[in-house]
Amino acid sequence: MSNDPNALKERISDLEHELAVKEAELHRYRLELGKANQVLEKMIHQMGQELKMAQALQKKLSPTELPNVQGFEFSTKFLPGTRSGGDYFDIFEHEDKLKFGILISSATGYSLSSLLLSVIIKISSQMEARRGLEAHKVVSILAKDVLPNIQNEDRANIFYGVVDRRSYEFQYCSVGDIDGFHQIYGKDALSELIATGPSLGKDFNTEPQSRTIQLNPRDRLILATEGLKNSQNSLGVGWGGHNVMDAISKAPRQGVHELRNEILYANQKYSGKEDPVRDQTLIVTEVKDRVIKLAKN
Repeated sequence: MSNDPNALKERISDLEHELAVKEAELHRYRLELGKANQVLEKMIHQMGQELKMAQALQKKLSPTELPNVQGFEFSTKFLPGTRSGGDYFDIFEHEDKLKFGILISSATGYSLSSLLLSVIIKISSQMEARRGLEAHKVVSILAKDVLPNIQNEDRANIFYGVVDRRSYEFQYCSVGDIDGFHQIYGKDALSELIATGPSLGKDFNTEPQSRTIQLNPRDRLILATEGLKNSQNSLGVGWGGHNVMDAISKAPRQGVHELRNEILYANQKYSGKEDPVRDQTLIVTEVKDRVIKLAKN
């Protein structure tokens, strides 16, 4: 480095100028960061408000009272997710009072959920007028209304089943990822209600199909949306469908409410969270003894 005082002064002046430029740039970056943070906070607040509104809407739309169907007992639970959701369920009698339907659905986001809910409500209100339709035909109607409006990677899962109390046959159609199990009284093994088609999405081109099972006294049907099995523990490992089945199998043989609570408790114990990240819906249905016997006379 030169010992020339003038050269040193010039160098110091250059450094001071560079420092002033850097400080000006830093100030500008801080202002831009502050504005970006404000925008981000506003977006987070808006998303939070929309999430709260969606949760409130879903709670209002979910049935608060279940029909009193002779020969059957129901226990249901809907837990809204803290980050995402899209679940809906309903249990309703047909105009033919010896038939009733069970509907449970989930969607990947609240935007699609709102659409799906409106379509489901529309179909549910018309269900009696369309009495006698097979399960897969009802799902086909839902699919035709939903598919044209699905955006990007949105997916929807629907399970619809009809119980005929004349024969105690349960006909169902399941598209997507709704867990369904038939717990046969007196047997240890669970029968899985296999999906009859993929979830609804832009690539959906499947003709839904129905399946039929026979219900007997004290049999149970357990239906759950994917929010239950997809809940994760602290290591990020999902609970999985096998743990859903394990919780059902290990639960004491008590009432439907006790079984529902045992499943939810096992899930909460695994995840370590009181409130699920994603919506969870659980429906437990049990066939009772005496009305079946009367129906056979």
